[in-house]
Amino acid sequence: MKRASQAIGVMGGTFDPIHYGHLVAAEAVRARLDLDRVVFVPAGRPPHKADKPVSDARHRYLMTVMATVTNPNFAVSRIEIDRPGPSYTVDTVRQFRAEAGARARLYFITGLDAVREILTWREPDVFLRLCRLVAVTRPGYAVRSVEALRSRLRAVADEQPLEILEVPALAISSSDVRRRVAASEPIKYLVPESVETYIQKVGLYRSGGADAADPGEVFG
Repeated sequence: MKRASQAIGVMGGTFDPIHYGHLVAAEAVRARLDLDRVVFVPAGRPPHKADKPVSDARHRYLMTVMATVTNPNFAVSRIEIDRPGPSYTVDTVRQFRAEAGARARLYFITGLDAVREILTWREPDVFLRLCRLVAVTRPGYAVRSVEALRSRLRAVADEQPLEILEVPALAISSSDVRRRVAASEPIKYLVPESVETYIQKVGLYRSGGADAADPGEVFG
């Protein structure tokens, strides 16, 4: 029986690079919440990382496409990459809501660490009205701190705003992958093989990434 309205997960992040933790988390949320699809949204210019080096958006977008192409329930959006200026999550979710319609179930998927900072994001009250929030985390998080976070979010949301999902694969981190590449250590089985090959071929994460090749020069 066809569902009257869609259920869409929006997974935001820098994906620098995307790794198996991201993919396992997205699939776990999709199955738990019975989502029609999960859309990965690589950040364009993340304002919370303005003081940190972030790889060119073209690299991060291509790696995300390569990592998700084999899953028919996954898609990748260029919405933040193509939009000029800083990437504010509320603007992204607002556009997804406008395109999906008021009846769609819309979930924003991110890490628990990011959720702890959500009240510092632009228009957090608007954001929490537009979608439900799903926080993925490693096993063993502090229940007391999560309940305190839920209480803070309820103050600006109309209903239960947060769902927590433990994902063991989140022990993998993008920062550790970058460190390993810079140190010439293996990253096999931390990222999809296609992403590993791309990193090697383009030269990402070596010497700070400054000498990485242009994607068009390598694959054009």
